Amino acid sequence: MQEKVKQSGTYKQTNMMGSILFGSRWLQLPLYLGLIVAQGVYVFHFAVELFHLVQKVPSLREADIMLIVLGLIDVVMISNLLIMVIVGGYETFVSRLNLEGHPDEPDWLSHVNANLLKVKLATAIIGISSIHLLKTFINAENLTDKVLMWQTIIHMAFVVSAISIAYIDKLMTHSPVNQVK
Repeated sequence: MQEKVKQSGTYKQTNMMGSILFGSRWLQLPLYLGLIVAQGVYVFHFAVELFHLVQKVPSLREADIMLIVLGLIDVVMISNLLIMVIVGGYETFVSRLNLEGHPDEPDWLSHVNANLLKVKLATAIIGISSIHLLKTFINAENLTDKVLMWQTIIHMAFVVSAISIAYIDKLMTHSPVNQVK
């Protein structure tokens, strides 16, 4: 009889600890809300840069326009990255969004997991890095060879990292341990 009480008390403690640990995921909510504020900052930055482009268009050279437009594209890509982290991270680590059947639900959200999110983030980072590298090459006459070399090396490090993450994800999803029989 005493043994059942001990087990019952231990069960309650374990259950309470599990509830605390599981509930701690909500501590991430302020982080995601902060990223939404950062998204707003990028929207403001985009609007300011677009206004400057339109305002200065008569006096700009084509290369200058291209650099400004690439900067705008860069802001959009970073903003997309933020959305992936906010929505995908919340859905994966905090709580379901319950968007099934919603006409605006992103396709990738229905099968998002931590590994897929990592691959998507790595791909987005490569896209952002590519825009930076293109801006560097357009402005190459104003930069040293050392700057060009290091930016290319850093970009290639992002590419290799993304390929590695995708390969590891493929290995993990196709391993016998993860296969349902």
